[in-house]
Amino acid sequence: MEENNVSYVVFEGQMARNERITKRLIIVIIILIAMLFASNAIWLYAWNQYDYEVEDNSLNYVQDGRGINIIGHENEVNNEPEVDGTESYLSPEEEER
Repeated sequence: MEENNVSYVVFEGQMARNERITKRLIIVIIILIAMLFASNAIWLYAWNQYDYEVEDNSLNYVQDGRGINIIGHENEVNNEPEVDGTESYLSPEEEER
């Protein structure tokens, strides 16, 4: 078996070079992490520049079982059935509206 002997000076030179490379890589990693947080902060700042307003455009739809559809925000009657004759499908409380 052959033994590979490396001189002390060559070994120390290689170790010093590896330490410099490791130090540079750590600095690059720290800079990249800082840039990641900075870019996210910039996007959040730009996104929050707008004034977002939420409008409630949802409609409530209720059918009372007598042919009257109640469509609206606060039970506004928007669609009443057409009734031939004089019979009323509304209850006394609904007729007062």
